[in-house]
Amino acid sequence: MKIGAPKEVFEGENRVAMTPDSARQLQKLGYDCAIESGAGVAAGFTDAAYKEAGVEVIKTAAALWKQVDIIAKVRQPNATELKRLTADKTLISFFNPAGNEEGMEAAKKSGASVIAMEMVPRISRAQKMDALSSMANIAGYRAVIEAGNNFGRFFTGQITAAGKVPPARVLVVGAGVAGLAAIGTSTSLGAVTYAFDVRPEVAEQVESMGAEFVYLDFEEEQQDGAATGGYASVQSEEFRNAQLAKFREIAPDIDIVITTALIPNRPAPKLWLEDMVAAMKPGSVIVDLAAERGGNVEGTVPDEKVVTDNGVTIIGYTDFPSRMATQSSTLYATNIRHMMADLTPEKDGQVNHDMEDDVIRGATVTHQGEITFPPPPPKVQAIAAKSQEKPKELTPEEKRAQEIAAFKAQTKQQVGLLAIGGAIMLAMGTVAPASFMQHFIVFVLAVFVGFQVIWNVSHSLHTPLMAVTNAISSIIILGALLQIGSGSFLVILLAAISVFFAGINIFGGFLVTRRMLAMFQKS
Repeated sequence: MKIGAPKEVFEGENRVAMTPDSARQLQKLGYDCAIESGAGVAAGFTDAAYKEAGVEVIKTAAALWKQVDIIAKVRQPNATELKRLTADKTLISFFNPAGNEEGMEAAKKSGASVIAMEMVPRISRAQKMDALSSMANIAGYRAVIEAGNNFGRFFTGQITAAGKVPPARVLVVGAGVAGLAAIGTSTSLGAVTYAFDVRPEVAEQVESMGAEFVYLDFEEEQQDGAATGGYASVQSEEFRNAQLAKFREIAPDIDIVITTALIPNRPAPKLWLEDMVAAMKPGSVIVDLAAERGGNVEGTVPDEKVVTDNGVTIIGYTDFPSRMATQSSTLYATNIRHMMADLTPEKDGQVNHDMEDDVIRGATVTHQGEITFPPPPPKVQAIAAKSQEKPKELTPEEKRAQEIAAFKAQTKQQVGLLAIGGAIMLAMGTVAPASFMQHFIVFVLAVFVGFQVIWNVSHSLHTPLMAVTNAISSIIILGALLQIGSGSFLVILLAAISVFFAGINIFGGFLVTRRMLAMFQKS
């Protein structure tokens, strides 16, 4: 079978669904590869590069659609392209099944199999095919770059002889893939970065990237992430009001806002309203990554940059990945190649459209003359379901009872050890000389006390308490030095060993303590 990628006909689209490298990998799966002439030029891939990779270059789109069995595209196909589908063809592309009824009907009528790349389920096995995440990652990065290009100041703070420049304050709304990419880029550029998401469980991810999570003083039962595939879900009106109130509170202090909030199969929610835009300082920038789905910001115009009356720039570009076409094409072509690997388990160049497979079934929107969208929930959930049973909180009486029970058990264990030790010493006392037993009793007690003192200290506190253990070791070494004067060879030997090991502990402890103190000294 032959797989081909036509030139994208959507105005301004620079990406291509097949690169020379991905074509080489597809050939290893047993496929012949074809490309429309000039399809990869805007992304930096020449026809010569494709020919060198063993790809057939076809002059026109019509000829390519006719000759290939599998068509790989980036953008949703237009009416002309849909007419070229036949029952023996498979189309792999972004398709927008929820908002493309005419396209769905046309694909159904043709009998072709259509795989929508945005419908790949978010389960662990499908991460390598998750084109939405690949493109969102690039969009989040590029959004910060576009914001910086339109922002009239430094991102990072500056202290110079000419004066002090404060860092930019950036708010990222939505901590999905695009949001996290924007957060990472913003913090790396030195901006003070804040982030908000309706899913409080992502706060740890946000804070681990150096940003501050914006919390709401509002409690609402959150929908289990497993039920939404890891996406945000629709919130209550009360929650939305609390969210908008928080945004109004912080809007005057924010220099750059990047909105990324989307809910599957719904228009983008309006989160940054006109009054919030009006409250921002002149020169501030808003980048609306949800512009293609209606936008999160009131005043967003898709594919345009708007400057408001108070000097705030609203960027509504819908082609952020296309503005980094080489990188985007490489990642998207890799997603396509992994999808083809799942469709070709035998690596024999023949498509096996297994509708029992979670990934293939989830992404397929039409097959054998039927519309198969929406898909059933995947058998393997994206996120492990939360336990329905919350751990029972103990009452003060129950906690006290547990402590008493633990104390009794520990005491019983210690008494048992002392009893065994006493029996052993009594047995030794019948055969050993009295002078030896006097020193041996001191030795055993020292071991017991030392064990109880050191072993009950938390391991995480061993280094900070090194000075304390040095003091204990000093007591041990003094006792050992006193015992060295004994006339018994065995006592002298044991005392010498004690001095040796206690010395290691003392000198090593002081070296570690010195190194710790040096970490807090100014250079």
